[in-house]
Amino acid sequence: MLPAGVAARRAAVFAIARWSQTGEFPDRLPATAQNRAFVMSLVYGAVKMRRALEWLVTRHMKKKAYGPLEAALFTGAHQLFYMPEIPPYAVLNATVEAAKAGSPKSAALVNAVLRKLLTHRAALMEELQKQPLAVRASHPDSLVKAWRERYGEARAETLCAWNNTAAETVLCLLPHTGVSVSEYAGIAEGAGITLVPHPAAPGTHLIVPHGAPPLETFPNYENGWFIVQDPGCRAAIDLLDVRPKMTVLDACAAPGGKTLQIASRMIPAEPDPDEPPLSIKGRLVAMEKHGDRLAVLRENIERSGISGVDVVHGDAALPPDPEAPCFDRILLDVPCSNTGVLRRRPDARWRCTPQRLKFLRATQRALLKTCLGRLARGGRLVYSTCSLEPAENLRLVESVLGEMPYFILREHHQQLPFEHGTDGMFAAVIEG
Repeated sequence: MLPAGVAARRAAVFAIARWSQTGEFPDRLPATAQNRAFVMSLVYGAVKMRRALEWLVTRHMKKKAYGPLEAALFTGAHQLFYMPEIPPYAVLNATVEAAKAGSPKSAALVNAVLRKLLTHRAALMEELQKQPLAVRASHPDSLVKAWRERYGEARAETLCAWNNTAAETVLCLLPHTGVSVSEYAGIAEGAGITLVPHPAAPGTHLIVPHGAPPLETFPNYENGWFIVQDPGCRAAIDLLDVRPKMTVLDACAAPGGKTLQIASRMIPAEPDPDEPPLSIKGRLVAMEKHGDRLAVLRENIERSGISGVDVVHGDAALPPDPEAPCFDRILLDVPCSNTGVLRRRPDARWRCTPQRLKFLRATQRALLKTCLGRLARGGRLVYSTCSLEPAENLRLVESVLGEMPYFILREHHQQLPFEHGTDGMFAAVIEG
């Protein structure tokens, strides 16, 4: 059996190599509770800083490495340059042993390259800081170019730096609980957990400190008092303006955070004594296209204790049955490039290709046009993304409404990380 430190690095090398070869990012790892957090920090870090790490490693390589060899080099280099809390001897010994466990032939090369990187670490870091922003901040050239043109040099650099920070876990208290941030923080403090109000939403959101116990152990987790959700998501829900007795569609619902925000607002202040205590008033349909995500959606709704949510497996881009009822409110949180949440999704920056954006825009257009057809007269649809790109946001909405002039764009809102201190997002209110 491998020592814990070696096993953790070996798991990280395997995950990084698999991602590099297949594009499948390991959101879930078969790691033990003792090493999972460390493994994920290695994987997230190496994927996030891939371009800078490649620049560092190639200083001491005759030719480009691939597969597990490249992954082992990235794992070691990331620790040396971006995880200063780990002693260099531990980095070298454990990473080389991890490489040896996978491929004994590559271990000597990994050892040689990492030792050279360590010897010249200060000079290499100084030289790296002189490289173009896209290299030193590890972003695709196309994104950096677009952000420079849109926001200017200083803000583009700030945005890249934001994307490279570790994203905190944020709790959002659901409105129907009636529990305030200060009340819940006091309850958590009694359980030995210190929570801090989020600066961007101190009345509704709490930041979970690094190293806190699993969320499943937090007070009233099992009662569904809170969801994990950045304050940036709040604008779309507020703009939807949901109330009891409405018919509402959450068109792309999984994993269910926004569904629960909607459901919480549909619980009447004075419940019907003949109904369950947390029963919504009206109709809420939570639709999800991907069958593998339905279980998480149902699990989150069940944990909340809220009843009356209709979970449907379906594609909101497909025309509905002509006899299907229309909705007073529709939340359309479309699949997007995720450029507003790159610090949470480190692999997404490498998927922002022109081809993918073209595919996403086609999907977004189809979803918006079809869902507008589901909107009742006088109803409201909120189109939202976690993207910063105008082509997925305002330009796309205006383009669709140019073909459907009987709908009106009432307002739109863009949340920018470097201005708001939250995840980036866009929301547009469309009324019929």
